[in-house]
Amino acid sequence: QVQLVESGGGLVQAGGSLRLSCAASGRTISVYTMAWFRQAPGKQREFVAAFSRSGGSTYYIDSVKGRFTISRDNGKNTVYLQMNSLKDEDTAVYYCAATPFTMAAIHSQYHYWGQGTQVTVSS
Repeated sequence: QVQLVESGGGLVQAGGSLRLSCAASGRTISVYTMAWFRQAPGKQREFVAAFSRSGGSTYYIDSVKGRFTISRDNGKNTVYLQMNSLKDEDTAVYYCAATPFTMAAIHSQYHYWGQGTQVTVSS
């Protein structure tokens, strides 16, 4: 079993950048596909990006392509989400998640979750 703790959220102006971190413990993240989801007030949790278990592929929703980058450092057992050119609509609680599946973009396919970190983008 793996435990996940997110950090790096905060308040940023539109057009700015943030880097979220997800520190894992209990098991190496190299055996999991790692992902970021987000949930805005009054909305369902939404898939944002994933980095495959094999390390060979990444996947993003269209609205963040070219702006967000997911990466992983297996040595530090940490996953990152670099967010650039932030927009108001990126405001949400961001969650780190892990699954043993090769690649997944559906909330129910993820077994392990962090507690979330708030990202607020002001215009």
